[in-house]
Parts: sequence; C-alpha cells; structure tokens
Amino acid sequence: MHTVVVGTSGVTASDVLAVARGGARVQLSEEALAALAAAREIVDALAAKPDPVYGVSTGFGALATRHISPELRAQLQRNIVRSHAAGMGPAVEREVVRALMFLRLKTVCSGHTGVRPEVAQTMADLLNAGITPVVHEYGSLGCSGDLAPLSHCALALMGEGDAEGPDGAVRPAAELLAAHGVQPVELREKEGLALLNGTDGMLGMLVMALADLDTLYRSADVTAALSLEALLGTDKVLAPELHAIRPHPGQAASAANMLAVLKGSGLTGHHQDDAPRVQDAYSVRCAPQVAGAGRDTMAHARLVADRELASAVDNPVVLPDGRVESNGNFHGAPVAYVLDFLAVAVADLGSIAERRTDRLLDKNRSHGLPPFLADDAGVDSGLMIAQYTQAALVSELKRLAVPASADSIPSSAMQEDHVSMGWSAARKLRTAVDNLTRVLAVELYAATRAVELREGLTPAPATRAVIDALREAGVQGPGPDRFLAPDLAAADAFVRDGRLLAAVETVTGPLQ
Repeated sequence: MHTVVVGTSGVTASDVLAVARGGARVQLSEEALAALAAAREIVDALAAKPDPVYGVSTGFGALATRHISPELRAQLQRNIVRSHAAGMGPAVEREVVRALMFLRLKTVCSGHTGVRPEVAQTMADLLNAGITPVVHEYGSLGCSGDLAPLSHCALALMGEGDAEGPDGAVRPAAELLAAHGVQPVELREKEGLALLNGTDGMLGMLVMALADLDTLYRSADVTAALSLEALLGTDKVLAPELHAIRPHPGQAASAANMLAVLKGSGLTGHHQDDAPRVQDAYSVRCAPQVAGAGRDTMAHARLVADRELASAVDNPVVLPDGRVESNGNFHGAPVAYVLDFLAVAVADLGSIAERRTDRLLDKNRSHGLPPFLADDAGVDSGLMIAQYTQAALVSELKRLAVPASADSIPSSAMQEDHVSMGWSAARKLRTAVDNLTRVLAVELYAATRAVELREGLTPAPATRAVIDALREAGVQGPGPDRFLAPDLAAADAFVRDGRLLAAVETVTGPLQ
C-alpha cells in the first residue's frame, strides 16, 4: 500500500487525497520526530516556570486569564477536548474525517505546536488502522479553527467517544483502539489545545472539491460540445485566435477541449441551413467564457490551498527562537473565501448547462429536433421532467452559492467576535459539487439523445465514442417513454466515476 511520509514542511494535495480517499498509510519522518521533540522541550521548560503562558498554564479563550496550577494541567487538556467535542447532526463523510486528521498531523509535525512525538505517532496509528472518529455536521465556526470537529478526533485519541472501524461499524473508540493495539494518549500541557486549533476540516474539503471539479470542468466542456453539436451550432467561435485576444487561460483551455471533442463532426456548421442564424445563443457560444472563468477561479483556490498545506496553524505556536507566541493564524478567512468563490462558479456552470438542455428540448429553439426529444410527442413526454429535475438542482446550486464567509456570529463571550464560517462554506460546496455532477449528467443524457436523432448527419468520432460507452453503461437512447430515473442515475455514475472523460480521451487524447 502507498505510504505518505509527513515531514516538517507541509504536505501536498496528492498526499491528502491518497490518505483521505486512497487509504494510504502515514509515516512520520525522522526530521519530524526530531522537530517534535525539540519543540516539546521548549513547552516543558515554560511549563516549569511560574509565569503564565497561554495554552500551557492558562485557561482558553475567554477563560485565558486564569493561571492553572501544575496538578490541574493534565485535567485541563482532557477537559478542553471533552467540552469542545460538542458537535451535533449527522456524521460527516469518512474521507472528510481522514483528511481532517491527516492535516492536523501535518501541522503537529511542523514542530511549531509543542506536541510530544508519541501523540503524533498515535494520530498516525489511528489513520493506519482505519479508525475514523465520528465527527458531526455542526459545531465549527471556522475560527480558532474547526474546533468541534477536531475535538471529536482528539477525543478518539484519548480512547473516548465513538469511531468507525475499518469495517464501517461504529463502536466505542476505546474498543477499536484496543482491538488494533493502539494505546490511548494521556494529554499534557498544550497538547489538547494543539489538537483542536486548525483549518484542517475546511482545507481537506477544499482539496477534495478541487480534485472533483478538475474532472467536472473537463466533463462540462464535453457536454457543452455535445450540445453545440446537437443544436447544429458553429465551432468557429472556438478558434484559438479568438481566445488569444482575451487571454484568460481557463477560457482558452475550455475552448480547446470543445474543439478537440468536435473534431470531424458532420453536425457543426449547419446553422445556416433551414433556419439561418448569424450566431448561436449565449449558452452555446459563451460556454468557454463561463467554464473558463470557473477554471481560473479554481486556479486561485488551488494557490490558496497550496499555501495552507504548507502552513502550521496553531495558537500559540512555538517559534524557532524558542518563543511561544499567540497569533490569529487559525482564522479561516483565506480558505472560506475560495470555498465560497467556487460555489458561485459551480452554480454558474450548472446554470449554463441547464439552459443548453432546455434549448435542446424546445422545438422552437432546437433547430429541427422533436419536442422534448420525445418519440411521439403528446403521447410521449420525452425528457420534459428530466429538465425539471435539472432545473431544481440548478436552483439549489444558486442557493448554495450564497456566501457563508460573508456571515459572522460572535462567540466565547465576545473574545472570538469575528469568525470565518469556513466549515459551513466547505460543507455547502460539497453539496454543490455533488449536484453539479447530476446537472451535467442530465445535459449529457439529453445531448446524446439529440445527436442520435439527427438522422443523416455524422457526429464527431469523440461523440460517437461517448454515445457507445454510455449505451454500454446501460443508458438507453431515443425511444418511447420509459422509467427515466434509472437512466439518469446511470448517466450520473458515468460522469461521476470518470467514464465520460475516459471515453472522450480514447479519441482526443488527454483534455486540458
């Protein structure tokens, strides 16, 4: 099995995906172990002094003014974990929790937190054993990090709370640790706090959303090309020289992908035939501009994610010169903003795809296709209600595009008086990405049926490859009305698991 080695300088997006989704093992580097030990020496020295140090010998948040005596400090660290593990609602997905745990381990291994090496090793042991703490949907305000979600993970390290085993069954964490030979940790000064203070949940969800959107944006170029082809549109608007004079890189990439899909089509260029039109509608003509803007938004989000992956987010932090200083690096604003930016882009991509689908189904705008792509319109309703479903999804995408990061609600007796809501931004983006997949599946379903209804015209080789693969996947072509939900579910799976791109790229080569 693949192993990810965690050092002191952060991790990559590929590392996160390997651990969160691929079940990769985690190993601590010798450099990380040495850095952990060195930082712990500093914390131990400070703990022995009479002067109060935040997180080491004081309370937390609004209670930071109380100096905690040495005999109560272990209890303090246990208590912060127990009291902060206050999440509610359904459990979040296993991959989110694994990303959360792994990214917290990344910061711990930086040597800036003061956590002992054995605590870091236990974090790795839980990941390697496939033990996934139960983390709930609600509890994070995205400031002081994802406190409640991280607390539920720390609770499992202590052998408390519930966790999911590698078999998917939820059991008491103590039982799972014992079954896998993992010794629960006894937290010492600063360690409870260090396990809770981070943007790890929202960052993990950002990394996974970017991976999913990389696939979906290329898939959207394919479905847009198929719709253009089915509508007998012109591919002249995709010429690289047109996009070179407005040099947004995402736009150029989307246009190039659409051109590659349409190469050799016998359907494009017929816009002057029976009902001449000078230009295609915006939803067709401007597809690269809209998808390209989303791609460029992704590029910015990826830059923010890479910076955060290289960061050590904790409060207080141990600095190389031995100082332990309070800071505000746990504030989730940088991550929250791009999570919200992506939700806006996702909503717009879904919206333009739905407009193309509606055009395919409207006999007044489809340039010769039957109403709703029905076999016997009137007797058959065709894809009428498939478009309703797509429209409902798009309407939901628009609601999910309302930014979470524009909101703030004060907490901790006004000590934490401005928060990022980054966890909420991440949760709604996951829903948006999921729904975008369905929206593109409906466009794919409609566009392939429309292409097959263009009798006497030969589609592009890439289009033919998509149709053949889709039919092989059990998605039926034109014909009388039938139970549509299974077809739509199969089309969704076809987009979701990458078979759409795989079919296209057998002809075009890798899309951008």
